[in-house]
This record gives sequence, structure tokens and C-alpha cells, in this order.
Amino acid sequence: MMLTVRFFARLREQLACEVLEIPCAPGLGTVAALRSALASRGPVWQQALEDQNLLMAVNHSLAEPATPLAAGDEVAFFPPVTGG
Repeated sequence: MMLTVRFFARLREQLACEVLEIPCAPGLGTVAALRSALASRGPVWQQALEDQNLLMAVNHSLAEPATPLAAGDEVAFFPPVTGG
């Protein structure tokens, strides 16, 4: 089974990637582990994903780094939204 990973706003532009399908491996059991694995893809990925204010969601609900992942989940990464 796979995880679907989506990137929004400036992350999508930085990474030149909107969506990835990633095998749900045992080492990707949490959002933090997935984020770390993605950051290891290279300097651009590391820089884009190191922002401590980055928001994460699993299956359309805001998630914390310790949120567990399961096969078939959709994970989204996006910068904080500001408005006025």
C-alpha cells in the first residue's frame, strides 16, 4: 500500500512537486518520520521541509509530528496561511 503526499503553496513551487505516491514502509510510521525521509531527498527538499512553522495534515485533519500513519493515508504539507 501507498501513502499519498501533497504539497501546497510555496512548497509546491520550491519542490516542483504537487503529489507523491510513497510506499508505506515500517520506518514511515509517523508524520515526523515521513518528513525526515522526504528531507533526505536532497538540499532543496531539506530546506523546504525544515521550516518549524510548516503545517501538516493527515486525511484532511491537522496533524502533529507524532501523528501515526497507515497505508492509504493522505498527508499534506503546507505553510501557515495568513490573511487580512
